[in-house]
Amino acid sequence: MNSLTTQHLRIVSPEFVIEQLPHAASPEDDWIVLVRAPEGLTVVRAVRPLESGERWIGFYSGATAHDLDVPGMLLAIIKPLAEAGIPVFVASTSDADLVLVPLEREQQAVTALEEAGHQVQSGDGEAGAPFLSQR
Repeated sequence: MNSLTTQHLRIVSPEFVIEQLPHAASPEDDWIVLVRAPEGLTVVRAVRPLESGERWIGFYSGATAHDLDVPGMLLAIIKPLAEAGIPVFVASTSDADLVLVPLEREQQAVTALEEAGHQVQSGDGEAGAPFLSQR
């Protein structure tokens, strides 16, 4: 991996859930990511109190923000995760990526990312607060 793709990743809080909703659905205001596609609305949002189901943890690349014309930035993150057999869900902004992995695979993901040369910082502040970048 070259220095252009090695990134500083921050584990963000809170934990997330990924939902698939029908087109006509209106998500609540606690969403982090909304994607409308032919099959419906995909929502990434914070886990609600007492909610069960699959939980995801996020790795955010905002500390190594980049322009859209920089190739390989997302690949540099997801390739080591794929090689370790870790599923991902990705949401990208115009200059950074949010890569979600199942909560129970967090430590394995940290290890894979660090072995690939990335720096991983734990936590981003107050637990339970909505995901906000600290850039």
